[in-house]
Amino acid sequence: MIIGVPKEIKNNENRVALTPAGVEALCKAGHKVLIEESAGIGSGFSDGEYLNKGAVLYPAAAQIWNEAEMVLKVKEPLPEEYSYFRKGLILFTYLHLAPEAELTKALVDSGVTAVGYETIQLADGSLPLLIPMSEVAGRMAVQIGARLLEKPQGGKGVLLSGVPGVQPGEVVIVGGGIVGTNAAKMALGLGARVTVLDNNAARLRYLDDIFGGRLITVMSDSYHLEQAVRKADLLIGAVLIPGARAPKLVKEYMVQQMGEGSVIVDVAIDQGGSIETIDRTTTHENPTYVKHGVVHYAVANMPGAVARTSTLALTNVTVPYALQIAGSGIYKAVLDNPALARGLNVVAGHVVNAAVARSLSYEPVDGIEALAVYGG
Repeated sequence: MIIGVPKEIKNNENRVALTPAGVEALCKAGHKVLIEESAGIGSGFSDGEYLNKGAVLYPAAAQIWNEAEMVLKVKEPLPEEYSYFRKGLILFTYLHLAPEAELTKALVDSGVTAVGYETIQLADGSLPLLIPMSEVAGRMAVQIGARLLEKPQGGKGVLLSGVPGVQPGEVVIVGGGIVGTNAAKMALGLGARVTVLDNNAARLRYLDDIFGGRLITVMSDSYHLEQAVRKADLLIGAVLIPGARAPKLVKEYMVQQMGEGSVIVDVAIDQGGSIETIDRTTTHENPTYVKHGVVHYAVANMPGAVARTSTLALTNVTVPYALQIAGSGIYKAVLDNPALARGLNVVAGHVVNAAVARSLSYEPVDGIEALAVYGG
């Protein structure tokens, strides 16, 4: 198979979809890999390293898109890339389609077969291609929040750790999954007082156990959520429903009760955000805005800021799936691997992920059946 890797064009997105090691693995398996020149520079990989591992370098993204049978990316395509879509192309990337009606329509209209990293799901419910970036984003959320709490950044001037004789900062995390767990680990490491809310009692029990009772676990409902949000110096949104738009759990009236200069970091923004006052997506270039006196951070590609770490962590888990698709073809690959089948989002003009279809008012069809009938 001919596999193409264009350079990411999202604001300050420095990750790349393949490392030189990934190129080597695909080339050894008999595939041809096309890399856009300088695609790996932001992650610390030179064009020479790719050439040495067997890649063919092209100077323009259009050449990559036009020649490749499967395009690997990190982030969802932007409008200027929609013209490259065509019937029979396999797109393998993070899609997060639930809040992206325009992108979904472009994929449907073009006949692309789109596989989303974020919806590949194992039998135990885990999301193996989302986990490493959730780990990165969860840890970054505290790092970023701690910085934004500084007075020159617009924060209230709170040091999360406190000092002897001064109480530590309050970190409230909504969602106890991978993002929430990693955020809690970082916040506790800094010495903050940490509260995690989740609607899964078993998950809260697990968190209480692994952290040795050092954090506060609270069953999430509107009453307890309001109480927790009101006291937060740093509020982290860490809610995920695979494939679906994130629910707006933290309401505007709750945010209005937060102290002046408090900080919100909504890691769920790439699925629409879980905080009602997050009404726009921000960028690494302009990452924050203030509403009701609270600093809001809503960057949808947080891991792009630590691109070296993120690219290595991401490609560790994506390359085996790319090898399977390239080696077997998409139809046999999804037949052989149910987890990969759950990654199908759009096939030959049909939305096949039920959560995405519900979010955008499409009638879902079975992805494997669509591939069998229409090809892909």
